[in-house]
Amino acid sequence: MMSSRWSVAAPGRRRGPELERAILDAALEQLGTVGWNALTMEGVASGARTGKAALYRRWPSKADLVAEALRTRLPPLGQIQDLGSIREDLYALCVRMRDVMHSRAGQALRAVLHECDHSHAERFHGLIWSGLHEPAHRLIGELVHRGIDRGDVRSDATGPFLVDVVPALMMYRTKVCGSEWSDGDIAEMIDGVMVPLLRV
Repeated sequence: MMSSRWSVAAPGRRRGPELERAILDAALEQLGTVGWNALTMEGVASGARTGKAALYRRWPSKADLVAEALRTRLPPLGQIQDLGSIREDLYALCVRMRDVMHSRAGQALRAVLHECDHSHAERFHGLIWSGLHEPAHRLIGELVHRGIDRGDVRSDATGPFLVDVVPALMMYRTKVCGSEWSDGDIAEMIDGVMVPLLRV
């Protein structure tokens, strides 16, 4: 009877990508529950219903595991379809940026940056750059050039600092002012700052 029980249970064991997804999900759950400092490989293994060795075979350290969980779970910004004006295009982009920052992975990433020590901070700042800032800079540049071609953005609005304005404002007001970036706040930023900067 014992061999029969084991033969039924064995096929249910998770392996490969399925197990990795469970581990990464458990890591993100632990980050949201206990934070970076209290997160342990043992706790993640327990949450994923696996052994600690399964984690260390894939990720040598807690930082490696957390970085992978955040990198793979941060929603992509994607593309912004042409909505007919630079105002509407930028508004759509800002809403998407807010949604990424407020996603489960985005909130966990911000919490990690608040808690982790200097030796790890640079690595996680790099995740924000590659996962949010760099794609946002690229998209803003594309939207501005689209607006120039469309005729509702001045032709000389191509300086490198223009693409910094939206990410800088959103990160500053999120981090320093605790802004949640309501739809109204986004509209006020676009109408009061970006449109005057860019319009013909």
